[in-house]
Formats: sequence, structure tokens, C-alpha cells
Amino acid sequence: MLVPLSSQVQRRLQNQHLQTGFPGTSVPGPGRGDRRPGQPSRATPHDIATMQLCANKLDKKDFFGKSDPFLVFYRSNEDGTFTICHKTEVVKNTLNPVWQPFSIPVRVLCNGDYDRTVKIDVYDWDRDGSHDFIGEFTTSYRELSKAQNQFTVYEVLNPRKKCKKKKYVNSGTVTLLSFSVDSEFTFVDYIKGGTQLNFTVAIDFTASNGNPLQPTSLHYMSPYQLSAYAMALKAVGEIIQDYDSDKLFPAYGFGAKLPPEGRISHQFPLNNNDEDPNCAGIEGVLESYFQSLRTVQLYGPTYFAPVINQVARAAAKISDGSQYYVLLIITDGVISDMTQTKEAIVSASSLPMSIIIVGVGPAMFEAMEELDGDDVRLSSRGRYAERDIVQFVPFRDYVDRSGNQVLSMARLAKDVLAEIPEQLLSYMRTRDIQPRPPPPANPSPTPAPEHP
Repeated sequence: MLVPLSSQVQRRLQNQHLQTGFPGTSVPGPGRGDRRPGQPSRATPHDIATMQLCANKLDKKDFFGKSDPFLVFYRSNEDGTFTICHKTEVVKNTLNPVWQPFSIPVRVLCNGDYDRTVKIDVYDWDRDGSHDFIGEFTTSYRELSKAQNQFTVYEVLNPRKKCKKKKYVNSGTVTLLSFSVDSEFTFVDYIKGGTQLNFTVAIDFTASNGNPLQPTSLHYMSPYQLSAYAMALKAVGEIIQDYDSDKLFPAYGFGAKLPPEGRISHQFPLNNNDEDPNCAGIEGVLESYFQSLRTVQLYGPTYFAPVINQVARAAAKISDGSQYYVLLIITDGVISDMTQTKEAIVSASSLPMSIIIVGVGPAMFEAMEELDGDDVRLSSRGRYAERDIVQFVPFRDYVDRSGNQVLSMARLAKDVLAEIPEQLLSYMRTRDIQPRPPPPANPSPTPAPEHP
């Protein structure tokens, strides 16, 4: 339900210097650029909607504080169900939050139907995941687009409260502060223009994984089936290698004692070659991984920061959009350098780089969820990550119950790689980097990328 913008909200907006957009939202090219007001129905499959919202007088949900509100956007389906298409960040301890601007593909928001219902739920975030429902409202892409000319205010309604309380009015209001539609380049545009994905692997060799000679170990080398580590590596790597021209992958282990002197290393090359840690293809990485299991001693502690910083140093040398780095960390979830890892990720968030973390084994992975930053933006020492560059998934969620390893790997790869295109695009947007024209039929050889 739309309501007039109250004078109190108007004053609050005037007193706060709200950011109504951010640099690099779109990457305009020939025939591309801002959509003129009043043209929502001319959106194309590559159009990106950018919006910013705030709320006023939301219900108080926390006993000792106010609320920690966030929004969840749902696209309606033809069968009457709803699909989550976006979550905002959490704004802590306030009933009057102002969320950061965000961008979402128009097709994700409404699937090309500009009058399709878009439902937005307002929640109070709780650390244990049992988020409290504050209320909801509905809109559509066509209605949202009206905010190109004016603020749009929605009443947040809680159906249960409305039924119980005769004097119930609402659970607050949400204001759409800005809305714009830009045409944007796609992930495929950059790949066709020559952008290379450089894949690096880091594998957990700490003792918490268990003795590799025992069937109970997460590293157990069964003659009949791959371990969870090997399946995760194969599933992700076999897809990414198609976007890497030289098919040479730096591969490291961490948390092991190395022969002959028993030195503990948090970043050792799986191929035992300090000068050239590259392995030829995913099969080469697997071969080096199996060989390392036979020669090193699983030990500890578990440090992520050294290998993250190693890849970040390589990514920092090439910022023109020609190279993008993807680090795959496979771990059993026990992490010993959380503070240093958060600092490393926040620093890396400004670089052409993404981090995939696959958790294997039965651990709860709370630390990994925090690094993912989907609910609360990752920060370190008061500095926030510029972009969300971490994707975490627990491998057990993708294991096929019938034991079909091929199906398990396909499911894992689909979800693990789902965020890489948008993370790459977010880097290109913030740096205003346009894709290069596709090379001619017989291109000259591409210079080799900098490897970590």
C-alpha cells in the first residue's frame, strides 16, 4: 500500500546526505546508458536496476536494543509461489535504517513481466539465524520505476498483528529513495573480449582431517571413489579451466609438516616446486594433491591468510580487466587466523579476485559463514569490504543420497560458481572497465598472466 511521504521522513532525508547512487553502477557502451524516466517497459535482458531504500519507525524486536533490519526481495512465480532474488545488508541497532544502494538484473527481479508482483519482507536479524519477521509489502517493477521522479513510500504490514490488534496501523514504512535502470555488459561480453580467469587451489592439510590412511579421514584415498576434497576440486576446476587459456593452475597446501626437516608450512606448492607451483590442468592438480598426501604430515594450525595474500599480490599487478583471479579453498572448517583472514579478504575486495570456500566434513562452519558476508558485510578494524568476494558452500549439502558422485559434483559446481560472474562484473563496474572487442579469427598469442 502506498502512503504519502511524511514530513518527518522528508526532514530526515534532508538532514542526512543520502547516497543515491555509486560510481560505476553501469558500464555504458555504444547504444547503452541510463534509461530515461518513464520507460520501464523498454527494459532489455541486460538491463540492471539500481535502487536505494530506507525505513522509518520499524517495530522494535530486540529486548536489549532496537532492531537489526534487512530486506528480502521475492519475485512471484506463475504458480503463485515466490523466489528470493535479493537480500540487503543488515543495518544494526536502528528502527530507521538506510540501506546501501544495490543493483539487480531486471530479468531476476521480474522475469520480463513489469507488472509481476515483487514481495519485500522486512526482518530483524538474529545471530542464530532465527530472524524475526517485522512485516511485508508488495510492489512491481513498473511501480518501482516511478521512483525515478519521486520518492515512493510503502506501509510495512504484519498480517498476524493486523488480525490481533484493532488499532494496528502498520509496522513502519519503507521509502524507495532512488531507482534507475542502466544497460550493462555481461560476463560473456568480458570473456569474449579476452578476460581470463586464473584459477588457484589451496587445500587444507591439517590434522583435524584425520589420517589419510584411515577410511574415516576426509583425505582418504579410496581405490573405489574420490574423497570430498578431490570431488570438490574436480567439480569446480573442470569448469573454470575452460576459461583459462594456459590451463596452468598454481596449487598449494596449508597446515602440514614438510619433509625432511618437519617444517610447518601454510603455503606449500603441491608439486613440490617453489619456483613454479603450476600444475597442468585439473588432473595435474589432483596428481600433485595425491602425491602430497603420501609425503607430508598433516599437522596445523589452519591459516587462510597466507594463501589469500599470495593470490592478492598477483591480482594487484593487473588491474586493467584482462585477468581475474579465483581462489578455491577446500577445508574442514577449523580456522586459526580469523582476524588475519578477515583483514586479507577486506584488502582483497578491491582487487580483481574472488574466493570460493568449500567446507567438507561435519563441522558447523560458523566462521566460514561470517567470511561469506551475505548477511553482514565483512569488516576488519573498522574497514568494510568494498565488494562481496567470498562464496562459501558446505559440500555435504550437495552429496547425492544414492551415492552418485557425478551428480554431487554437478550440483556443487552449479552453486559454487553462481556468484563468480556477478563478482567479476562488480569489479569491472567499480573500475569503469569496458570489455574489449572480441579478437579477430586468428588472434595473436595472449601474454601469459601473472601467477601467484
